[in-house]
Parts: sequence; structure tokens; C-alpha cells
Amino acid sequence: MLDSISFSQKQRLAYIDFCLFFVGSIYRQDLTNRFEVGLSAGSRDFGLYKELAPENLRYDAREKRYFQTPEFSPVFEYDPLRTLTKLANDISDGFDAIGDKHFPVEAPSSLNVPDIFVLARLVQAILNHKAVSVIYTSLSSGSNTRELVPHSIVDNGLRWHVRAYDRKSQSFRDFVLTRISKVTLKKSAADSELASFDNQWQKKVALRLIPHPKNINFPTAIEMDYGMDNGQLLIEVRAALAGYLLRRWNVDCSERGTLVGREYHLWLQNRFTLDTVENLTIAPGYDQN
Repeated sequence: MLDSISFSQKQRLAYIDFCLFFVGSIYRQDLTNRFEVGLSAGSRDFGLYKELAPENLRYDAREKRYFQTPEFSPVFEYDPLRTLTKLANDISDGFDAIGDKHFPVEAPSSLNVPDIFVLARLVQAILNHKAVSVIYTSLSSGSNTRELVPHSIVDNGLRWHVRAYDRKSQSFRDFVLTRISKVTLKKSAADSELASFDNQWQKKVALRLIPHPKNINFPTAIEMDYGMDNGQLLIEVRAALAGYLLRRWNVDCSERGTLVGREYHLWLQNRFTLDTVENLTIAPGYDQN
């Protein structure tokens, strides 16, 4: 039935669903005020929602609002990570009650925020397969002009970087967005400079993570943390991003799980899978020798 209704009405139904799911109740006036519709239109929306999910809500005439029932099952799908991000950053997509109400979800402050104009130019270059000239400041050589062919913007968990072909080193590398101070669009890139030729980006590696064999007294807690199945978490990741993931989650990559510390909850059991991965100096405990 959802496929046959208009976008605007689907938006209002999603708002009802969200309020019932996350707030536990909704006044008819909440809907009419949010979408600036009349009471009759609001009544039709609640009627249609009740038709779609008759067990989801009950009307309390005394309080003049609808309440979630114990049998409630959401009509719309909610991705946990997207929903938490929206709630933590007070971002509404028009299908929810964010902005109307304050939700008690917080996220740590970001210490490094990229320049929006730098970001916009890089995204333009990526979408149009263009090269760019940038001023890049590195830890080893300071500020220099570089010609890059960017293909992806990446959040590595701590900061944002751009994955790009670097014409100076003639290789694909990562460049931290906050270290780029100027971007000038150049001519179109050669085919060999595009993402399809970035072997580390195209290559996928399978990681098998298990609770750390020495640092954890109650591995069931770790299994619950990461939604493990049979005591292990299997994930596939781009080779170019493997080191970032392993560092972000403090995964012990030593051969026998020998890193000591409360921060090491996970051990990479199939360490050999990293043999073809480059730039693993940031992976905890990994030694290529």
C-alpha cells in the first residue's frame, strides 16, 4: 500500500511512525503543525496509518493523543547507525520528529572539520573525473603544490581524507582534507589515474575478528558488543582502508595476540589476510618482517 500513496503523505506517515517508535506517543496537532495540514487531512493520515498497522497505536481520549502499544512494530525501516547519527547531530530528513523534540543522544565533538569549499571542489573533481591542483601541507615536507586525481572521500573514524592518484609519486595515496588549503580544477584525468586502477581500493580483504584471547575474562561481552556469530566477526573491507579500521578498533594484529592492555578487545585471527595489504604501519602489533 505504501507504494501507491503520494510522497507527501508517506512523509507524514513516517513521522507518525517515528514518533510512536522513539517518543512513545503523538498528538494529532504534532502532525498538523509540522506539515501545516488541516485537521481533516491529519485525521485521514492517522486513519491510513491505523489501516496499515492496526496494532501499533491506541488513542487516549482523556489525554487526546495516540500511544504506542506493546504490540508495536515499525512500518518503516530504521538503520541504527543512520538514526543514531541523525539524533546525535540533530539532523532531520523530513520523515522524523528531529527538530521538534530534543533527543538525549550525544556524540563527541569533532576536533578537525574540513573546509567546505575544499570539499566541494574535490567532490566536483571526483564526479567529473577531473584532476586538481592543491596546496598540501604534510608532516614531512611542509606545504607544496600537488596534482591529484581524487576518486573517493573517506571517513577513517578519526578524520576525513581523500583517496587520490598523486602525479608526483605516480601512486594512489591518502591525503588529509584539513591539510589541503587550496583546490583548483584541472583538465580531465587519464583512465589510468581513476579508481578502477587503484588496486588497493579495488581489492577486498576478509578479516576474522575474535575476542582477545588474553586480555578478556568474559568474551561473551565482546561477542555481544560486535554482534559476533559463533564467537567471531567476519567483515570484508577495502585493502586501502584495512589499516584504519584495525587502528580505530584497536585490533591486536600480532601473530599470537600478545599485545597487553585494556584497549585491546579484539584479535585478528587470520593475520595472513593482510599479506597483500599496503600501509599497515598503523595496524596495532602488525610486523611485516
